[in-house]
Amino acid sequence: MTAADTPGAVGPEAPAGAQPPRPQFRYVEELVRYELGRTLGGPRGMVEAALPFVGFTVAWVASRQLYPSIGVAVGVALVLAVVRLVQRSSLKFVAQAVVPTAIAAIIATRTGRAEDVFLPGILYNGGLAVVSLLTVAVRRPLIGFVIGAALEDPTGWIRDRALVRMASRLTLVLAVPYVLRFVVQLPLFLAGEVVWLGVAKVVLGWPLLLAALFVIGLLLSRGRTPIEEHAAPAD
Repeated sequence: MTAADTPGAVGPEAPAGAQPPRPQFRYVEELVRYELGRTLGGPRGMVEAALPFVGFTVAWVASRQLYPSIGVAVGVALVLAVVRLVQRSSLKFVAQAVVPTAIAAIIATRTGRAEDVFLPGILYNGGLAVVSLLTVAVRRPLIGFVIGAALEDPTGWIRDRALVRMASRLTLVLAVPYVLRFVVQLPLFLAGEVVWLGVAKVVLGWPLLLAALFVIGLLLSRGRTPIEEHAAPAD
């Protein structure tokens, strides 16, 4: 979801590499859709996060050599970073590819096991799954903090039961990809199935996230919560 997709979101162009100003919204649901899209980086950001691991898997299938495969993954991540620099666009989202790839490469080169390339991602998704479910259980859902930050009132939404319920539903939807990735990839990791780990990384990556965002879009399309009711600054 981008600003251009939202009616009334037209504004002055931002300088190259700068974040455009946030559009004005009438409803909380519109604001949440916009903030989630900006946080995740849109389709390009999600594809960039997957490409280094696609390169690693293809190189591993072709060579069955750890270090050349790691070299391909790191090379792809660096190319993505260079393209962003040349375009003078933010490196925030390409960091989603570069940082995990670097961490995975360090771990794999130390252990000498190709499957360890996927270990940081598995642990990351497992951690996010646990955190997401716990925040819903204690009625402090993660998406609520996205809403609070956007409204410049980080904790005010906690007092609104309707917002807590909405944020809980959205957090549970976003938790589904985290849970599935962990549940599917952990057994493959323990079995040393490098090729299937690569396949699972791609299939359970941006396609699954896009599906979750589609469901979130449907949920948000049903609500019309006036943003003025929740945007008052805290005393």
